[in-house]
Amino acid sequence: MKTFFPGLVNDGGAPPRRRFMRQLCSTALLGATGLGATACSSTGAGMADGHDVNFLHGVASGDPLADRVVLWTRVTPRNAQETRDVAVQWQLAGDPEMRQLLASGSVATGPEQDYTVKVDAGGLLPGQVYFYRFSTAGAKSPLGRTRTLPKADVRQVRLAVFSCANYPAGYFNVYADAARQHDLDAALHIGDYIYEYESTGYACADAVALGRVSEPREQLMALGDYRRRYAQYRSDPDLQALHASLPFITVWDDHEIADDTWRDGAAEHKGSRSGPFSLRKAAAIRAYHEWLPIRAPEPARPERIYRSFDFGRLLSLHMLDTRVIGRDQQLMVASYFDAGDSFDADKYRHDVASPRRQMMGREQLDWLERQVAGSRARWQVLGQQVLMARMEYPAPVVMGKISRADYVALKARARSDPASISASERACLAAPTLPCYLDSWDGYQNDREQLFGIMQRQRKNLVVLAGDTHNAWASDLRDGGGRQVGVEFATASVSSPGLECSYPERHPDDVARMMEQLIEPLYYAQTSKRGYMIVTASGDEVRCDWRFVDTVHSRQFSAATERSLRTLAGAGNRKIVECQS
Repeated sequence: MKTFFPGLVNDGGAPPRRRFMRQLCSTALLGATGLGATACSSTGAGMADGHDVNFLHGVASGDPLADRVVLWTRVTPRNAQETRDVAVQWQLAGDPEMRQLLASGSVATGPEQDYTVKVDAGGLLPGQVYFYRFSTAGAKSPLGRTRTLPKADVRQVRLAVFSCANYPAGYFNVYADAARQHDLDAALHIGDYIYEYESTGYACADAVALGRVSEPREQLMALGDYRRRYAQYRSDPDLQALHASLPFITVWDDHEIADDTWRDGAAEHKGSRSGPFSLRKAAAIRAYHEWLPIRAPEPARPERIYRSFDFGRLLSLHMLDTRVIGRDQQLMVASYFDAGDSFDADKYRHDVASPRRQMMGREQLDWLERQVAGSRARWQVLGQQVLMARMEYPAPVVMGKISRADYVALKARARSDPASISASERACLAAPTLPCYLDSWDGYQNDREQLFGIMQRQRKNLVVLAGDTHNAWASDLRDGGGRQVGVEFATASVSSPGLECSYPERHPDDVARMMEQLIEPLYYAQTSKRGYMIVTASGDEVRCDWRFVDTVHSRQFSAATERSLRTLAGAGNRKIVECQS
């Protein structure tokens, strides 16, 4: 739990995208009417009774390159005790009617890989839209749409960015809205695709009423547990619709394994009760690779998922792992208070900046520098999990001497009536800031400085994408010397609750403004709504549009773009500015 700062219809002459979207929207509509995943599944060919296997979890594509893309599905045997392998056929075409077949093949699957199917379909053309489907034993999967990355110059790239989808916390209306967009190139999921909690755990208060009680009921520990949880999430009609419409590019955060995961452990994992963490981590990583359309850069090292994607010469996307492969254990603010409740600020600052503390690990940092140095793209974009911006509080707030709200009120009074400020209040306002969210880059400051150094040496335009906190943020990125390095856009959650739960008596807008006044590099905050980002890159700018839904507790919802910000290219820019329109 995050505790931040505490079968296709032929439409005749309609364009392929439009024909595909009409089918996709009709599938999503079944979910919106409350008929659930079973009804949604029945819209795909081959879902009727009578087949020995069915495609109950839809289709997906991912990790697109200029000449290939990973295609995914899963077959579900009617007999739950089935142990035989199944031969699955796949087809890829240039049209949604599947008349222009371009590639096909057959692949075997079985219980060893939880009946999931992954095909790395190669020999494709760059920047092209393709359609695909699977079949076996008379059953046919729903239709999927995907696209390869452009290789030549491209004028624009549009990416949808998601994080923190908690099944019992609410419906995936955010996914539904994104599936209805017509001009996205790919979906980026930057962590917490599933949650590992037991059914009575985090954010489950409405699960029974919504019909979204977690399965299995126990906290995930073994391979079978993780597989069942992925199966439940992938039964969701809105997630299925989004996967069927766009290729996904993903990295994990902590909840795909366990809360506050680090290299050798997690916050709530007790080896004496749950067994070795290494076994749990291995099980979680295996299920992740089975259920998501990801191409392992090194199959012999499934824990290594950092990799790059080039969208022509416009954008290089580097997907990082800041969670598993290199991270040292998180520090705890509480451990720097002594028995007399005195806070050791000097030791605290020393430890969070220690060069011994790693978040990415040396191997991944060296890899990133090679990727950035070799990239000819206008923009270097990092898809990663946790906040990179300095989200520091004034020291008196961190040490509990004054509340956040009272500190902001004191700042306001100092501006409006400076004569009323006492000496002790002036000292409070003059105190330095301290990092307080040590699960983020603030707890691993040496790695952050090294990453910033890479971008400065290579003179690159940097945009960082983040998730994890369930809230939306936009911040300028500055190194330890105060030099502007780039910007960070952070997405709200798909369904997990945000800071509104920490301040139930305050208006959400007041909470967001309080954060903006407390945290100096923070430009924008939205701390109470569920949503996602649409990031649009062109030669001159990268623009971020934050889209939010009005509810995740009803299938009937509305969505709107609430805020738009951008950054401009060039050494004199690389900071957050307002959009012109």
